[in-house]
Amino acid sequence: MEIFEKRENGITIFSLNGRLDSNTSPEFDEKITKAIESGARFIVVDCQNLDYITSAGLRILNKTAKKLKQLNGKIVLCSMEDYVKEVFEISGFDTFLPIVPDLETALEQIKK
Repeated sequence: MEIFEKRENGITIFSLNGRLDSNTSPEFDEKITKAIESGARFIVVDCQNLDYITSAGLRILNKTAKKLKQLNGKIVLCSMEDYVKEVFEISGFDTFLPIVPDLETALEQIKK
């Protein structure tokens, strides 16, 4: 999996390309943890090229959401394919992780 990170107007955007599973989630966890330790409080995860997610990937997102909430921050997920979004819906993660249709909407919603 490839993980691209960029900052835009105080928002850290992670774009995921590939599969977020038990093999790739430690790298994503490390990158997102470093971003938070460096002061990131508003994080958007662009899932446009995310092909697959397992419980290992969901755990990272859950942990990140909890940490950001403690720091008065926020995480928003966007651009998810229906088959990936279904994993969030089945697991109930869509009830506490905001999922929006596109990056533009995510950037608008992140600071609300």
